[in-house]
Amino acid sequence: MQQQQPSNQGQNQQQPTYQQPPNVITGKDFNYLTDMLSWNLLGFKKSHFAASQCQDQEVSAALEKACHMHEKHYQQLLQKLQSGGSQQMNQ
Repeated sequence: MQQQQPSNQGQNQQQPTYQQPPNVITGKDFNYLTDMLSWNLLGFKKSHFAASQCQDQEVSAALEKACHMHEKHYQQLLQKLQSGGSQQMNQ
């Protein structure tokens, strides 16, 4: 009886690399972007609330700084998604 050798076909194939990102967003990409927006919005809200409840001015200032960082990241993601969508519609 002969033994079959395992196939190495899947191991030698490489994933294609893209010079530019594709013009579509997969469902997995969309879910990840939605999560990123949600995390930044939640971070913004929690740090803002904590800063408003804090008695120590230094801690409050640090929390407000974190609040602004999350807001900035949220706005950057949103702006990037909106500009990407309008570019695709114009093509």
